[in-house]
Amino acid sequence: MVDHSWSWLCPGCIPKITRTCLIKSSRSAVGNPPDQSIDQLLYLDIPFPNPRRSEMGIFRKLAGVCVAAALATAGLAAPAQAAVPDGHGFVLWNGAATVPGSTWPAATIVTPGGSGLYRIIFPGQAARGGVVHVTAVSGGPVWCQALRWGPSGADEVVYVRCYTVGGAPVDTPFSAVFASSSPPDGLAGRYGYVHSNPAGGIISQYNSSLLANSVTPLGPPGQYHVRLPGLGTFGPVDGSVQVTAADPNIGAHCEVAKWASNPGGQDVIVLCFDGVGTPFNTWFTLSYQYERSLFGSVAPPRFFGYLWNMPPPPTPNVGPPSTNFNSQLGPGTNTATASGLGLTLVSFRALAQRPDNVQVTAFGQAGEFCNLQAGWGYSGTTVLVRNVACYTPAGARVGSGSFTSYNSEF
Repeated sequence: MVDHSWSWLCPGCIPKITRTCLIKSSRSAVGNPPDQSIDQLLYLDIPFPNPRRSEMGIFRKLAGVCVAAALATAGLAAPAQAAVPDGHGFVLWNGAATVPGSTWPAATIVTPGGSGLYRIIFPGQAARGGVVHVTAVSGGPVWCQALRWGPSGADEVVYVRCYTVGGAPVDTPFSAVFASSSPPDGLAGRYGYVHSNPAGGIISQYNSSLLANSVTPLGPPGQYHVRLPGLGTFGPVDGSVQVTAADPNIGAHCEVAKWASNPGGQDVIVLCFDGVGTPFNTWFTLSYQYERSLFGSVAPPRFFGYLWNMPPPPTPNVGPPSTNFNSQLGPGTNTATASGLGLTLVSFRALAQRPDNVQVTAFGQAGEFCNLQAGWGYSGTTVLVRNVACYTPAGARVGSGSFTSYNSEF
């Protein structure tokens, strides 16, 4: 019997996945990017831990073996020809109903539970593990976070909750996405994700190179180093990142504080805060995409893009072409326009293809969080995200950096 009841949301429901084998990840020397101007833009006063050297080829093969073993331990057979992703779905909730043109599968159900709590059912998308990202859609300082998710029969059931400044739950429209993948992976581009607990233990992960991701607490509360080995790019920064707090008990939000790309993989520093802006150890999810959709797939979808708006000055401060990708027009073709303090209009030309989804994440070090001031719109084939709005922990608009990711189903 499929359990879609609210009783599924319980303090003991966080899935535990036992790692049955250890995989040495490939790491070339990471260091800091050599360009000092890039160093300054990336807040390099937070150092990355010193990397360890390890051999690459043999452990890439071992990773696939260990992932398959882990799947078998979890009661899932490793698929011979799995498609990435195994399951996914997204939804735009306008406060009263799902928005059909921005929801997939079309029969996705959102049920409000009061006090900012929502249950989402993605029909036919049941998959183990995976990650959830959620962005509040509000004219004020509101954020949303993932609580719990997992399969229920053939469906994927996701719980999210939304908060306002101070950590008080609040009802609000939102945009959410779920994705879960498993090997093999022969697609172009790079893709990976982690779902981490407060101690850095990985609950769920995926890496398109088949190596093992890692999450390392850095000592001070709320600081984590996420390493995605094997997803190498030229650097110093390539692709895009989304991060979402996933605390099941209290309001929290996370942001990207630092990010570096290199031929050995991706390194991301994540900072998390409680509802009043105090650094805070918490669960979180992180996804990395490089010339792939946020679901991990490509062609389809043929319509997706992302843009990094670096911290000001100037305002806006669009990142290099390698962080500004458009699947139809190529790198460097999306735009950002200042719409006021802490407000940025992001435009994705030639990508409008519904159903579709938008997610945003803050980039900074002071507890900033970002949301969507309103649902995205269209002008011909251009997607208009009006606006990405960013706030201080106290709720004042601020010119923070941000990541914006647009993804169509097709």
